[in-house]
Amino acid sequence: MFANSMNLPYIEGDENTKLTKTQNSTIPKQTLTKWPKAFRSMMKIAGDWLTKLRDESVSRLNSGSQGVVLTCSALKRKYRDVIRVASYYNHSVFVHFVYLHASEETLLERVGARKGHFMGANMVHSQFGILEPPTKDETDVIQVDVSGSLEEVERDALAKIHNAIAKELARDS
Repeated sequence: MFANSMNLPYIEGDENTKLTKTQNSTIPKQTLTKWPKAFRSMMKIAGDWLTKLRDESVSRLNSGSQGVVLTCSALKRKYRDVIRVASYYNHSVFVHFVYLHASEETLLERVGARKGHFMGANMVHSQFGILEPPTKDETDVIQVDVSGSLEEVERDALAKIHNAIAKELARDS
């Protein structure tokens, strides 16, 4: 939704994990039955996975894109730091995270309403166990409450994103 609204390329992190066979595949049933173990393994390779996502984003910028929308579950600060490195190497790159804040109950309800999605209730709980919410010193994080309707969340997020970009551009000029 953000990428379309902002006319930017979109990189979806879950489509780039080692748990999917191809970009448009579904996760094999045998993987789903062993998901907690697979999820733990994925967390061990998260650094490599996030580095690849970061590098792909920078590659798109170097190819002339005015920006990139990357979605991934950077649940821990150290994972967000892997993405942040892009702006350390190239000061013309601005990194902003959109932290979609919701209660576990809200997410469990939404996951329960999904049909055919790999994320189950057990994964919501495990991700909350892993989550390190952004701290106040992570000034590149835009927090968005997702308890409202999709339209409200999108409107709020886009307004905050545009505001953050405007501040970066003003500071840079």
